[in-house]
Amino acid sequence: MMELGLDSLPEAFDKCLEFWHGDPADYRPSCLRVNDTAVDLAYRNYLLWHEEDKARRIDVSDGMIAEVKRSIDKLNQQRNDTIEKLDEEIFRWLTDKNIIATCREINSETPGSIVDRLSILSLKKYHMHEDMLRSDISDGHRQRSAQRLEILTNQRDDLYEALKRLFDDYLAGEKVMKLYKQFKMYNDPELNPELYKRN
Repeated sequence: MMELGLDSLPEAFDKCLEFWHGDPADYRPSCLRVNDTAVDLAYRNYLLWHEEDKARRIDVSDGMIAEVKRSIDKLNQQRNDTIEKLDEEIFRWLTDKNIIATCREINSETPGSIVDRLSILSLKKYHMHEDMLRSDISDGHRQRSAQRLEILTNQRDDLYEALKRLFDDYLAGEKVMKLYKQFKMYNDPELNPELYKRN
């Protein structure tokens, strides 16, 4: 994983989120040694998170919500494309190693999908910690947020360990990686009937 720049992903995502929430001009923190595509994926999820928050507002016009929903669709397509791009990078890296598989066992999700989930858990952690520090909440609310933060931290740690074990299995030939495509239909004017029937 180190060769791919996927080691220490949880810490890297935490640094990225601190950086992005500071509203920087550039989206990549300096001196960050992590896979570019993984950072891009985390950034798409960061943007999506905040657009999703906007979509829940009830104090704005329907027109603004429609704009936000279109932005969400666009970002979600970019997110899925980036997951597939990361999987392709990992697949090429594994293929170049000429590993002889001892079986045809596959994993239920791809490494790119796991990295995607890691970045989302990082966002949940960041915002749960932010919630815990609010001055306008009760002690019970703060305690609940602290408990949830601990659970999210454990879940992310477990998921990252699962990703590392998956790479160990790939490198040992105990699992094989296959590329999967999401084929999102809703953004495609040739596949979404609400779009092609009106052209």
